[in-house]
Amino acid sequence: MKTSLRRLAASWMVASALLLSALPAAADEYDPRRAGHPLRILAYVLHPVGVAFDYLVFRPAHWVGHHEPLRTIFGHRGERYEDH
Repeated sequence: MKTSLRRLAASWMVASALLLSALPAAADEYDPRRAGHPLRILAYVLHPVGVAFDYLVFRPAHWVGHHEPLRTIFGHRGERYEDH
């Protein structure tokens, strides 16, 4: 019982210290000349589509291609190359 209270107190102290030491986040300043550009508006629309493709198509395809026998067929060498 005593050790669980000490752990709880210690975790509260660590959490409090982390929260108090966090710096406020600052967003980019709004620039109406850049935000209204037609390509920026198109990017606002297409970015979620690209993220969805990344998670639904490309990441699973990479995972499948990372395993044998497809790894050998496609020449997937991984993140770290042995010859570098």
